[in-house]
Amino acid sequence: MVMETLQLERRDGGIATIRLNRPEKRNALSPHMLVELERAFEQLCGDEQVRVIVLEANGTAFCAGADLEYLQAMSRYSSLENLSDSLVLERTFRTIYRCPKATIAKVHGPAIAGGCGLATICDFIVASRQKALFGYSEVRIGFIPAIVGAYLLQKVGDSIARRLLLSAELITADEAHRIGLVSYVVEHDQLDIATAELAEKLAANSASSIALTKRLLDGMHGMALDGALHYAAALNVIARGTDDCRQRIAEFLHQSKSSQ
Repeated sequence: MVMETLQLERRDGGIATIRLNRPEKRNALSPHMLVELERAFEQLCGDEQVRVIVLEANGTAFCAGADLEYLQAMSRYSSLENLSDSLVLERTFRTIYRCPKATIAKVHGPAIAGGCGLATICDFIVASRQKALFGYSEVRIGFIPAIVGAYLLQKVGDSIARRLLLSAELITADEAHRIGLVSYVVEHDQLDIATAELAEKLAANSASSIALTKRLLDGMHGMALDGALHYAAALNVIARGTDDCRQRIAEFLHQSKSSQ
């Protein structure tokens, strides 16, 4: 697939990389980039050879939010055009969030507004201690963090979400880790190694189990306890019936007998 705003790379071991590639624009989001992101994730999410997807970026910034030309165009949109545009962002974020593969955002620089949203919807964020910054700056220019707000609320809870979304403050990688937004903080020169190690660790796990566990966590949000337990039991039945589960159990039992 030829992309104008992204670079796609598949590596051995079931790991794929999607790289934001508008460094001259600090990887700012444009309508075209959002469409390409959706297509890229759809392609990789449907590829049985891919187990882990790493989202990263070229240049000094991870993603600076919306492109300035995009913002100018939005200021002239009609209500219907604004709705249509919002649905593009909603669909792209949903595609990434619902991807059955494990997803990692490798954040080497500022991740602002929609760029911070992109990182938020990944399963893991690995961030540079020295150079990564995180912030949802929408309220400073009259927008609201409408789409990402739903995901951030699930990730960090109401109190932290209110702090970040209403203040529009920029926070460091260490602070983002402290409040539960970032999974791992590493020295900048260790970012590539740390991300690769995490990706390899995730790729070694059962692909079907990863997909079903993500479905489990997503589905249980908002459920009462009884409903969540029934839902979990139903997914457990599906997991135990997969070929991967049977094969891994057989391998585990064989290894256990061999070690006795």
